[in-house]
Amino acid sequence: MFLDGEEWQAKFRDFHSEAWRLETLPEYRMPQEAEEFQRFLSGERFAGPFEDYWTGLIREHRESGSVVGRVHVVSRPLSDYLRFEFQRYYAHSARAGEEIRILDVTGRENPLEGVQDYWIFDRETVVLMNYESDGRQISREVYEGDPAPFIEYQRIAVAESVPFLEYVSGLDI
Repeated sequence: MFLDGEEWQAKFRDFHSEAWRLETLPEYRMPQEAEEFQRFLSGERFAGPFEDYWTGLIREHRESGSVVGRVHVVSRPLSDYLRFEFQRYYAHSARAGEEIRILDVTGRENPLEGVQDYWIFDRETVVLMNYESDGRQISREVYEGDPAPFIEYQRIAVAESVPFLEYVSGLDI
């Protein structure tokens, strides 16, 4: 099943205990970010903290005892997009309570080599995030198999990563 629109939004609104994501790409080409990304490349930096739909959703879930988290696999030097994402989004989301972690594989073997991006909701529902090689999203697809491998990928990602705010401490992003 391909997810879009209200069905996709409902995944984030209706989960009970945890929504978690693995991100593996150095760049995501999202049309709604294009203008801000160009401003970032031109030298603009974004003041914060700010509140938007996502940070509000994170806060609501935290208050109800559920968790939103992710691990992003990166290597240095960080791409322009990662520097943008860290400064524009991650810094604010982490302060709102999202459990963002970074798995830096610079100079080491990637323990999740070949694993594609995905979201997992309540350790039951896996949504595969399908992208072109340049980071353009193709689709979101509900995985119909056993979620156990994805739960194991999550365990590895969390064990091998560090909290976002620790990772960026001292970095010029």
